[in-house]
Amino acid sequence: MRIVSADSAAAILDEKFTPVSLVASASVLVNPPYREPFARLAEPIFKEVENGCELILQEASLCRELLSKVKADVVHLDMTLGAVPIEAISPVELSNMKLSSKARQQILKVLPALRKAAGEIKRAYGVEVLAIGKESVPVRVAELTAGAEAVLFACAKAVREKKNLLLGLPSACQPKIADDSVCLYSLLPAEHDVRGYAEDTEGILRKVNIVETLNPCARGFRALKIKPLS
Repeated sequence: MRIVSADSAAAILDEKFTPVSLVASASVLVNPPYREPFARLAEPIFKEVENGCELILQEASLCRELLSKVKADVVHLDMTLGAVPIEAISPVELSNMKLSSKARQQILKVLPALRKAAGEIKRAYGVEVLAIGKESVPVRVAELTAGAEAVLFACAKAVREKKNLLLGLPSACQPKIADDSVCLYSLLPAEHDVRGYAEDTEGILRKVNIVETLNPCARGFRALKIKPLS
């Protein structure tokens, strides 16, 4: 089964390690054995963390863009609602799901547009869009891919603005940074060979100094101190 999925990941942190803005969204095609992206699209977002729920629309749009270039059997979105088809979710069904009132309100805000996007994807490409969330390995691959791309986007921002940045990575991952690429490997049980990656085609990694550190305010999270080279 070929699966297209999407997620947003990594955040610019302030000096107290508080997330300020989400950095990147990515869509990936994941084929068996479901360890890494076979194809991928990514874009910088730099949106406030409070507006995170609205990113699901952007992620659905990225999935549709990727589907215009590759074939897939199903789409997985980062919404943990029991893997039900997005088109089948109504406000009434949503009220019966075990969600916090805040989460329910945020989903209701974007649900009409999301159902429309899912319907367009199904009509155009014949694939169902599922609200499966963190239960999906391809969503995890998308998260790690978005995180890897976020490293490059954050480095470019640091160089452009000539200032140091602190980048928070996705949960439970280990970065491996080479001269021309960034890989994020999952540290979760049974995911030791699951990864996302980004290719540095513009040589931005050679223009910064990167130091890895643990996030002292959030167990399981790592951060990167990015400093532009003078």
